[in-house]
Amino acid sequence: MTIRTLIDQLIDREGGYVDHPADRGGPTRWGITAAVARANGYHGAIRDLPQAVAADIYERVYWQAPGFDQVATRAPALAAELFDTGVNMGTTTAIGFLQRALNALNRDARDYPDLALDRMIGARTLAALDAFLAHRGRAGEAVLIKAVDALQGERYLSLAERRPADEAFLYGWLAGRVA
Repeated sequence: MTIRTLIDQLIDREGGYVDHPADRGGPTRWGITAAVARANGYHGAIRDLPQAVAADIYERVYWQAPGFDQVATRAPALAAELFDTGVNMGTTTAIGFLQRALNALNRDARDYPDLALDRMIGARTLAALDAFLAHRGRAGEAVLIKAVDALQGERYLSLAERRPADEAFLYGWLAGRVA
């Protein structure tokens, strides 16, 4: 699956223009907030954001910049999950979930050293991912996805517990974003 396919699927899920009163991010178009659009050079009304501009932002900001493209060469389904999580929760949160899962699954550092939870995909995170996959094989990728999903689900529940307005989104988050 290519990044453009992932982006097309994401845009289909996110829909067109949305301005939900409980959403602290404000109005979005194709899932892109006005703040993100402005930070990436778009200066028109968010309601008019072209889909191609949104797709370009997704690829540059939410795929290439955090290094999910590098994860995809090793574990494409995991990279797709990190991409979706990163769009919804922030790329550093998604990377933190991956690093936490890799640390918890390294058999007390016997398979590879613990990672610093720096929320960046660098040489050490990629080396830990490579070592994990070498020890666990393709089935390991599915386990990592489950771990990321579990952390994501817990975060959604915590958000709704701390901010009742987020309860408006909880069902959709759990139904559409946590496998």
